[in-house]
Formats: sequence, structure tokens, C-alpha cells
Amino acid sequence: MPTSQRERPLIAIVGSVDASRTFAPPLTNAGTGAQACQDIGRQLALGGYDLAVFSSKPKYIEAAVVAGYAEACTAESPGRVVAYPPRHRSVDFTLSEGSHVTVDVVRDTSGEWEVSYYRALLLSDGVLLMGGGQSTRIAGIVALAQQVPVLPVATFGAGAQQVWINLDRVRNDTDDTDIAVLGDDWTERSATRLIACLGRQRERRIVRQLEEARSRSIWLSAVAGWAVAVLCMALAVAGLVTAGSARAADARGLSVLVGAPLLASVAGAVIRNSFLPDSSWARASIRGLGAGLVTVLLYVASQLLSVPTLLDELDVRRLLFFTIPLGFSAGFTFDLVFERLRAGAAGGPPPGSDLLSSSAPSVGQSSPQE
Repeated sequence: MPTSQRERPLIAIVGSVDASRTFAPPLTNAGTGAQACQDIGRQLALGGYDLAVFSSKPKYIEAAVVAGYAEACTAESPGRVVAYPPRHRSVDFTLSEGSHVTVDVVRDTSGEWEVSYYRALLLSDGVLLMGGGQSTRIAGIVALAQQVPVLPVATFGAGAQQVWINLDRVRNDTDDTDIAVLGDDWTERSATRLIACLGRQRERRIVRQLEEARSRSIWLSAVAGWAVAVLCMALAVAGLVTAGSARAADARGLSVLVGAPLLASVAGAVIRNSFLPDSSWARASIRGLGAGLVTVLLYVASQLLSVPTLLDELDVRRLLFFTIPLGFSAGFTFDLVFERLRAGAAGGPPPGSDLLSSSAPSVGQSSPQE
């Protein structure tokens, strides 16, 4: 479940600080490892986190982290531990009877522990790494590749230290301060600083995800706008084919006469909008539609004043050769149209008509060649 949809972040606990085991590179400061795990568990509980664990065996850090976690959980602020053991294994953290921690066991259908292990990592909102060997190192690499917040506690060496070195190279959602905190020697304040580091990483991740989602939304909106513009222009040009020959004005002819340039104006407004950052093609379409309607009606009205009998034998196709470009120009420059209307210049020539005045004779007047 994505971070934004989960009420309490889920932190995967991975590693081992068992001094009896051999790791390459070796463990360091193993004597303080168990207490450090409990301190981190307490801070995770105080921070409102849930835990994802994979084993309750004492040779792994989960048992000590859960013990510290349970100590800090109260009736007012209970905790939750989600265990992901393979189907043939069980977990038992021997919590006290009055513990305010709920342990939920999620068994994987696979008999291989690696399947449930790495699947759970990808579902987590963060990964704590301490000591450990090859599986801990791989878990850290998987988390880094998926840009999941990680806490590789380097002071205990082993696999977590290798992840810390890799994190310093790729950084993800960390900065210099975070890298320094993760590499510091262990002190009584280390657990608090580590959980604060986790919180900063999660905040940056959420911001990054929101920015990425916003960028995708803007891109999809732009693609949709381009598709709308192409469709509107195609339909506007199709009006030239469906206009028919000159005849008395009827509903079909008037619809094509007005509709085709309006479609062109929408296309012009959307194309204009595509050059502007952070704008909506739908709003631009409405503005372009308004500008196109005003401009085209003013143009037709001027023709009616010049030729009162225009509607008696309406040559829609001939007019469309002028009104479609006029509508596109009005939509593309809709801000100029509205500026003229606000200035009280509605009675003047419509914006864009000056581009056509030299080649647009009034209907009913003959050109020099006729």
C-alpha cells in the first residue's frame, strides 16, 4: 500500500548483531547492539510506526527491537507488528499479557523465505538495517533501488555498513546531515536522531512523489489537450466538405457556419494553452469558445449589414474559408478579444479580421475577376 494511503508507516526490521556469527565485513561494537535495538524500538513506537518483521529468533535484531517497541506502547498509543514468516515457520515474541502490541502474521504461500522477505520490503515505508550479512546487504540494495527510505546503522559494521556506503553514493532522499547521523558512533541520543532521520527521508519522499504525480498529471493533461485540438481542427475542416452548395439559410447550414469556426477557436485556444505552464486545457477551451463565438458572430453580423439578403442564398462553404481561420485566430488570441470587449470596442472589427480584410470580400459583392 502506498505511503500516502497508510495511516501508520510500516518499517521493515532487518539485520543481526549476534557476535557468535561471522560476517564479512565483520561486526563492530556488537556489545551494545542489543541495547541499541531496544532503544530504536522505543523510538519507533513513540514515532507512531508499525513494524514489519521476519523472524523472532534472538540471533536477529527483530526480537530486541520488538521488545523495546512493546515497552513504549501504551493503551492510548498501541502498536502493531506485522510478521512475514515463510509458511513452514512460526514467530513468537513472548510479549507480556498486558502488552499493547498486536502481532499480525501474514504467511506467504511460497515455501522459500526469500519470496516473503523481499515482497514485504517493497510494501514497507522504510527499512532499518543493523549488522547482518548478505541478505541484509541485498535488502538495502533493493530498498535503495526502489527509493524506499533506509536507516543503515553503520556503527555496527557488517552488511548495514556496506549499504550506508552505497547510500552515500546514490543519496535518494537523504542529505549530508542524514549520512553523518547514520555513520556516527552509538550514543544515548542515537536512536532519537535515527528516527528523526527516517522522518526527514519520508517527508522528502512524499514531496517527491507528489511532484512526480503532478508532473505526470500535467503531461497527461497536455496530451489530452493536443488530442482535443487536433480533433477540433479536423472537425472544423470537415465543415468545408459538408457545407454543400449555396442555398437559402436553414438549420443545417447555420449550424455548420457557426459550429466549424467555433471548433477552430477551441483548437486555437488549446494550442495557445500548451505553451503556458500549469494551466488547464479545459478552461482554455471554454475561453476560446467564448472568444470564437463573439468574433464569428460579429463577422457574420457585419456581412448581414453589408448584404441584407445574405441569408436568402447563403454560401456557407465560401464563408468558412474566412471564418475558420478567423475563429482559430480568435481562440489563439482570446485574451485580446476579451480585452477589447472590456474596453468597449465590441463594435469594431473582430480581432484577427484585419488579417483577412484584404482577401475577404463581402458576400454578394463581386471580385475583380468576376
